[in-house]
Amino acid sequence: MTDLLYSEEEEALRAAVRDLLDDHCDTSSVLARAETDTPHDRAVWKALTDGMGLAGLLIPEQLGGQGATHREAAVVLEELGRAVAPVPYLTSAVVATEALLACDAEDLLTGLASGRTIGILAVALHRAPGAPFPAVHAENGLLHGELPGIADATVADVLLVPADDGALYAVQADTATVTPQVSLDLTRPVTTVRLDGAAGRRIGDTEPAVHRALRTGAGLLASEQLGVAERLLTDTVRYLKDRKQFNRPVGSFQALKHRLAQLWLEVVNLRAAARAAADALTTGEDTDVTVAVAQAYAAPVAVRAAEEALQLHGGIGMTWEHPVHLYLKRAKADSLAYGTAGAHREALAGLVDLQGP
Repeated sequence: MTDLLYSEEEEALRAAVRDLLDDHCDTSSVLARAETDTPHDRAVWKALTDGMGLAGLLIPEQLGGQGATHREAAVVLEELGRAVAPVPYLTSAVVATEALLACDAEDLLTGLASGRTIGILAVALHRAPGAPFPAVHAENGLLHGELPGIADATVADVLLVPADDGALYAVQADTATVTPQVSLDLTRPVTTVRLDGAAGRRIGDTEPAVHRALRTGAGLLASEQLGVAERLLTDTVRYLKDRKQFNRPVGSFQALKHRLAQLWLEVVNLRAAARAAADALTTGEDTDVTVAVAQAYAAPVAVRAAEEALQLHGGIGMTWEHPVHLYLKRAKADSLAYGTAGAHREALAGLVDLQGP
């Protein structure tokens, strides 16, 4: 039977990442950075990559990576979700890395392993695994077209671009025009990428690479959503213990206890689903089904945790100065990323041969 409990090594990794983020990525600094035109925190990214080597967790050791599994990457994403860290870890160290692992691009993987190169898969953030996606036109190695909804492209060094000839191309980001879009999640901005004759290097076939990348992104996104939900629940319980009305802690009122107890049960179930998805990606057993289950469950729970936190924090929760709105926006944006819960339920129905009427 699969053991979904955290190993000692995973707990040690969690402690190290949490300490780093507590020191370098507190909510006040994230709030301040979200109000600027440069939401990504390069210093935190450098600490995670240079200091801890986390960008190369999924990359084999012979290519400069750590040779770890998706379970370890999931632990990192839990902590990044807990801090709403404005770094391109999911998009570069997970999604782009998985796409490159399906291709013949060892030199690019070596760059991504060090963290000095940031790679971004130029597929819209909302695309679910297996869903159709736009491709640019390729002609004699030159790429033409526009791709909207690309997350974290403003900090990319290399773009992995699907083309209409069925190939995936590596394009230097400075040869593309990257235009910011209005993003709900201020810590993970989306952009439109336009290519006007940019030179591309063919690195592999689009379909297997993109499917692998999006499936892994969807599966490990559940761990980020778990981190968001757990942090919101913890902070809300702490606030309700301290806040007093009628000379009693607000958290002592029965109605609020019931709401928190229900949310705790949902978060516990989310942890099981997220851990199962990370383990399935590691072992390759029932991966499609387990990832679909995780995402079908994770998105509604993370959003509900954010909405409950906003309401139970009362008036202060409605202010821009309080960080709860960052978590609400991350949860809402994540509920669309790599497929909605409804899309994953529909996919799951097909996978288990349980079609609707």
